[in-house]
Amino acid sequence: MGLLDDKVGLVFGVANDRSIAWHIARNAIAEGATCAFTHLPGEKMEARVRRTLEGGGLTDPWLTPCDVASDDDLDALFEAYDGSFNRLDFVVHSVAYADREYLVAGRFAETPRAVFAEALDISAYTLIAIAHRARSRMSNKGSIIALSYYGAEKATVGYNVMGVAKSALESTARYLAAELGEQGIRVNCLSAGPCRTLSAMAVGGVDRMMEKVETSSPLKRNIETDEVGKAAVYLLSDLSSAVTGETHHVDAGFHSVAV
Repeated sequence: MGLLDDKVGLVFGVANDRSIAWHIARNAIAEGATCAFTHLPGEKMEARVRRTLEGGGLTDPWLTPCDVASDDDLDALFEAYDGSFNRLDFVVHSVAYADREYLVAGRFAETPRAVFAEALDISAYTLIAIAHRARSRMSNKGSIIALSYYGAEKATVGYNVMGVAKSALESTARYLAAELGEQGIRVNCLSAGPCRTLSAMAVGGVDRMMEKVETSSPLKRNIETDEVGKAAVYLLSDLSSAVTGETHHVDAGFHSVAV
């Protein structure tokens, strides 16, 4: 018996085998879940994601393009999903973007209006857009999780506008939790410690962040991406049936100490 037996979920954000979204999906599948996946439009993106999924043992994975910044793409995605699945039990939102030119120490005050708006749209608003479409398909209750980082709570050098966007994401999750709770839908965030994903490498100072966690966190180490995947299984499963509106930290305890 697996913790997610018979559950079906939609996973946004797999880019390669280092992606947190992939580690979440892999652990969910190991616990009995069926996962459907999206990829950014384009043959190269599809090939890279498909290579990750097939390399992880998934033969003929359900995979479709979706630009989450496009409402038309989201509508088409969910229509395609309906054609293949008759239920939706969970959603994994591992989507974020900000122009890396401004994810550098000393450049936050220079952030242009358009860069700020794009970061908030893709990194935070998309959780609303996805939840809006998912709620009507979650007739058997459901769980939605989004990926955040401690830079949402404290200013982190170089994280800049992405930190603001993650703050908005965590607040968005709380408001969605309050509104969707009557339907039995839970909405939570996972705040992962820094790890070497494709998106993390775009942030100036990520090496410094990892050094700080290793020296200052209670566990005196950085996290493994797989540990985020295991924590996600808890939030997606019935083990967390009374947990919603929460930001759950998987960061070796770094968030809990002052120095």
